[in-house]
Amino acid sequence: MKPFSWTCPHCNSPTTINNHDFHSTKSTLDISNTNGYRSLEVVWIVCPSQRCKKISLYIDIYEAVKSSLHSGYDRGSFIKTWTLLPDTNAKVFPEYIPLAIRNDYEEAHAILELSPKASATLSRRCIEGMIRDFWNVKENSLYKSINAIENRVDPLTWKAIDSVRKVGNIGAHMEKDINLIIDVEPNEAKLLIGLIELLLEEWYIHRHEREQKLNSIIAIADDKEENRKKD
Repeated sequence: MKPFSWTCPHCNSPTTINNHDFHSTKSTLDISNTNGYRSLEVVWIVCPSQRCKKISLYIDIYEAVKSSLHSGYDRGSFIKTWTLLPDTNAKVFPEYIPLAIRNDYEEAHAILELSPKASATLSRRCIEGMIRDFWNVKENSLYKSINAIENRVDPLTWKAIDSVRKVGNIGAHMEKDINLIIDVEPNEAKLLIGLIELLLEEWYIHRHEREQKLNSIIAIADDKEENRKKD
């Protein structure tokens, strides 16, 4: 196996996978059926990072084509892949982000393909939770909550938030009960998840990094002042 680039879904670290991080097994379905012969590949990857070392597990399905060079089958066209571990492709966000917000985001991501409308409902609740927590907004609907922060965030960020209200069925029902389940297209549900990731990065992570930098400057200044007094 040639080394290949890979980003760990557990720790989000870009890395290179070599033979000692990778294991795969293959199985071929050669029973006559209406779908055709199939090849299944089970792929295990262990994150090389010593701080992570977590397992990822994938299943890939390909067409199986009778080989012209030997008695077996060769891998044909790719059909589908499943990620079994971790059980979601959601990004891993820091623990200083409230647990309820991270849980809603992860659940919305996990159920995205199975039920876009349920995913969208969780995403809407997550977005409202972020606005309430980060901006201390007390409005009783997502529609009102978004309007309440219009003059408190930069125009581009607010425009990204407000644009979601105008998307299909979500936009038509956003001013109603946050727990109302509605018909939602998969691309609409994905758009909401993308918005959550944007806001988590722009609000919580940037604020935390800014606080760390400012606290470091303050600590240096305090240390200098203490040394000056001793001298």
